[in-house]
Amino acid sequence: MIEIIETGPFNTVQDLGRPGYRNIGVTAGGAMDPLALQIANILVGNADNLAAVEVQTFPFKLRFLGPSMFAVTGADGRPLLNGRELLPWCANLANEGDVLELSSPPRLARAYFAVAGGVDVPVLMGSRSTALRGNFGGVEGRPLQKNDRLSTGTQVNHLPLPESGLAVIQPSQAMADAFQPIVDGVLQIRAIPAGEHHLFADDAEAFWSQIWRISSRSDRTGYRLSGDPIKPTEVVEMRSHGVVPGVVQVPPGGEPIIQMSDANTAGGYPKIAGVIEADLWRLGQARAGGKIRFVRSSHEEARRIEQTVARYFEDIRQTVPMVKRALNALT
Repeated sequence: MIEIIETGPFNTVQDLGRPGYRNIGVTAGGAMDPLALQIANILVGNADNLAAVEVQTFPFKLRFLGPSMFAVTGADGRPLLNGRELLPWCANLANEGDVLELSSPPRLARAYFAVAGGVDVPVLMGSRSTALRGNFGGVEGRPLQKNDRLSTGTQVNHLPLPESGLAVIQPSQAMADAFQPIVDGVLQIRAIPAGEHHLFADDAEAFWSQIWRISSRSDRTGYRLSGDPIKPTEVVEMRSHGVVPGVVQVPPGGEPIIQMSDANTAGGYPKIAGVIEADLWRLGQARAGGKIRFVRSSHEEARRIEQTVARYFEDIRQTVPMVKRALNALT
């Protein structure tokens, strides 16, 4: 069990979401950076989909009420355990009474705290994720509050870890060939032209060529982008259609909206592009005020990047248990 000592207004329990209910108006939700959540779970020996804490308002502080193996992934910055700096993307052991603190990261947006056994809150529609707009899931459908106590699932016997913990190579480094670095503060996001792309004529090229800024009005539902407005060549009456994370819609004002983890289940704005799924975790780490540029991609490239990510996961799944077994053999 863990106890929340200090938290902010948007920190919630999340897993990989509850797909399969969009037909009744329930968004899939789940972690904004699913890659970071899955790696945190692998590090502590959990199944990929067990619930963790998504931290997007800092500082965040918790106390362990019993011995636990834990990991912090996602946002850059070093977590502190009893004031001692830890490696990021690393499995560590905590004793009863230990205090973990996460400070505001320098560049990225969200950190993920996973504990062996997972955060044990009720399962609703196949998920423990918090749906803030619907006020359900997680802890009573709300953000975490000071003095909340979170139970954890059954933990396996802890294998020994080095004093510095057991770390993995961060995805931006391990897959550097697949994900372009942020240059001059601009995040490159790959997308594929969508159904109504042709309606924007010359403005479609402006969509790809300009640098957009993530508005302060952005949230887990969608990122609103600020820039030179783009408009279709004619006003088109559209019926509402299904919407998923990554879809880029253009409302009448001409500034695009990228649907994110808590994406609306339906919408009628024209779709100019769709962010490839493998790039959504990078968007999940982008902060309000950050700059992005869309890079035209293809289905073939999207599939190739998905395969790169799958190989990264497989390497970690094989390496982490192997290292833990080796350490156990030495004791």
